[in-house]
Amino acid sequence: MDLEILISMQRIPEPELMDEAGQVLAYAQADFAASDAAMVERLAQLCGDDPGTALLDLGCGPGNISLLLAARWPAAKVLGIDGAPRMLAVARERLAEALPELAERLSFEQALLPLAAAGELEVHFSAVVCNSLLHHLHDPAVLWQTVAQLGAPGAFVYVQDLRRPASAEAVEALVATEMSSAPEVLRRDYRASLHAAFSPEEVQKQLEQAGLAAQLQVTPLQERYLEVWGRLN
Repeated sequence: MDLEILISMQRIPEPELMDEAGQVLAYAQADFAASDAAMVERLAQLCGDDPGTALLDLGCGPGNISLLLAARWPAAKVLGIDGAPRMLAVARERLAEALPELAERLSFEQALLPLAAAGELEVHFSAVVCNSLLHHLHDPAVLWQTVAQLGAPGAFVYVQDLRRPASAEAVEALVATEMSSAPEVLRRDYRASLHAAFSPEEVQKQLEQAGLAAQLQVTPLQERYLEVWGRLN
């Protein structure tokens, strides 16, 4: 049976930017250390612990993953991009409190996808990393366009995101299980994100339409995630 038949709940897009003051504060105060570290270690495993020396974190938010990338690979320069000014303000505050050598290799820029056709960034990256941005995009094609635009030949790509449950009841069960003690704003956002997430089959079609299906693969990950990874030709 086609797995897509099992996805009975229709996708409901959510706002692309997370920049409400209370929202940003809640995310800045939340502890995502374990899941963020697990994602970076998963990246290391898949790329053979060699992502190169120019790393891009798309949809970096408050900078959690960007900081971990810079710390994990001390020979690499890292750029975090996000469209939300308040989120980036938190990222820059965290960078200012980090070890001085990180500030020499890590920077943050505000930008919205898609980037300008002429290229808002002239650098091409040896690795493009993206955590939980895809489900925010009203047009998911802009993510894959950006990956192809900014990834150097041979660049390693790793995208991790939520995947949409089969029903509203399954969404509520995940919210109750995963976010039982979280502030209401995080519970609200998690619920909206699960409704806005894509299925692996939908992401596979996105890759085919972007001409990336031969280079990147998509697979389910644990109970509620999916991952896309591979190297650009």
